[in-house]
Amino acid sequence: MWIMVWLYRDSLQIENIAEKHVFVTGCDTGFGNLLCQNLDRKGFHVLAGCLTEKGADDLKRLAGPHLKTVLLDVTNQDSIQKAMEWTEKEVGDKGLWGVVNNAGRSLPMGPSEWMKVEDYHSTLKVNMNGVIAMTMIFLPLIKKARGRIVNVASVLGRVAANGGGYCISKFAVESFSDCLRRDINYFGINVCIIEPGFFKTAVTSLDPLEKELHRLWNQLSPEVQASYGDKYLDKYIKVQRLIMNAICDTDISKVTGCMEHALTAAYPRTRYSPGWDAKFIWIPLSYMPSCVVDIGLKLVLPRPSKSV
Repeated sequence: MWIMVWLYRDSLQIENIAEKHVFVTGCDTGFGNLLCQNLDRKGFHVLAGCLTEKGADDLKRLAGPHLKTVLLDVTNQDSIQKAMEWTEKEVGDKGLWGVVNNAGRSLPMGPSEWMKVEDYHSTLKVNMNGVIAMTMIFLPLIKKARGRIVNVASVLGRVAANGGGYCISKFAVESFSDCLRRDINYFGINVCIIEPGFFKTAVTSLDPLEKELHRLWNQLSPEVQASYGDKYLDKYIKVQRLIMNAICDTDISKVTGCMEHALTAAYPRTRYSPGWDAKFIWIPLSYMPSCVVDIGLKLVLPRPSKSV
C-alpha cells in the first residue's frame, strides 16, 4: 500500500508549465544541452546559460522560440550578476520557477600527491563556488515563484574514489544542498540533488583525462616519480580506461529525465541517482564501512613501487 501511494504521489505533475521559466547552467554540451531541448519541448520558457557563443548558437538552432541563451561564466561574479539581471527582466513579477546548477568540470583527476593547490582551485571554483554563487544570487527570483533549485552533484560526492578537486566539490554540493533545503523549505522552495553515475560526456572523455594525468606526472619531482615507479602512470591510465569503458552509460537521458522530474513533479524527490552503477555500486558503497571502500580501491588501483 505504501509503495502504491508513493508511486502515485511521485507521478503527480505541476500545472501551467507554459507560464514558468527555468534557468540552466552549462548548456553548451552534455546534460545541460539535452535538458534545455527537452524542457523547451515541454513548453517551459528556457533560459540557457552557455560559456561560449558557439555553444549558445548551436543550442538555439536545435530549440524552439521559447528558449533564450545568455553567455555565463559561473566562476565570474559579474557574469552571474548580469545573467540574473537579464533573467529578472525575462521573468517579470512571476519569478523564476527553477534554476539547474549543471555547469561543472572534472579535471584534473589523479592521485592526490600529484596535485598542486591551483589544480584543486580550478575545479572548486566551478563546481563548488559556482553553484553557491548562482544559487545565492538567483535565490530572490526563486523565492518569488516558490520554485525549485536543482543541484548536480555526483556519486563521487558520496564515495571519494580519486584525488583532485572533483570529489571534494561534489561532497560540498551535497552538504550545501542539504543545508539550503532545510533552511528555505519554509518558503515553499524545493532543493533537489542529482547524483549521476558515470555517463559518456565531455566530463568522462578519456583523451583529456589521460592528457591531464601526463601533465600531472611531468610536474612531479624526480623523487616523487621514483616513489611511484616508471610503470605506475601507464598502469593507472590502463585502469582508468577499463573503468570508463566498463561502466560509462551512453544514455544521458537517464540524467536529464531526473532533472525534468525535479522541475515538473508536484512532489519532487530530495535525491535522484541515475545510472545502474549509481544504484548498484556507488550508493551501496557509500553506506558501507570506510575500510570496505579502501580495500576495494586498493584492489583496483596500481600499487606504487616503493609502497610499504
